[in-house]
Amino acid sequence: MNRVVLYQPEKPANVGNIIRTCMAFDLKLTIIGPLTFTLDDHALKRAEMDYAIGFEIERFDTFEEFLKAHPNEEGYYVTRYSNKTYSDYDLKDVSKNYFFMFGRESTGIPKEILVEHFSHTMRIPMAIDARSLNLSNSVAIVLSEALRQQNFYSLATEETIKGADFLSRFK
Repeated sequence: MNRVVLYQPEKPANVGNIIRTCMAFDLKLTIIGPLTFTLDDHALKRAEMDYAIGFEIERFDTFEEFLKAHPNEEGYYVTRYSNKTYSDYDLKDVSKNYFFMFGRESTGIPKEILVEHFSHTMRIPMAIDARSLNLSNSVAIVLSEALRQQNFYSLATEETIKGADFLSRFK
């Protein structure tokens, strides 16, 4: 199982997009710390569309509470300060529970957490003068790689809603 962990996200539209990504990729979502918006925010609702209906968001006040509740999950921390890329890690084992932590849009993951878990940090390669990517895009990039390595375990690899032969009807 894969989990996205957001540390004090600041933008409701990003969280809405991440909820939509989590639903589409069958991911769990955890939010740590206070929010600068409410989960019924209009921008969040517009971004998540109807994907959040019945979607559970786990909440914790602190990172320590999260770790205590999930002692058997292998964590990875996405940061520009890492010397390893997200594709450097072996994430193939679908029997493991992985979490991928992303920090605040303005400040990232707290430096104390990064220092303590530096051997499990990962970065997304970017142009030399780029500081960061959009948070929801970063989640999609990193989790797509994890799912690719896991051979898209439990995900549909062909059209299931309209049928695998949907386009053939238009010949």
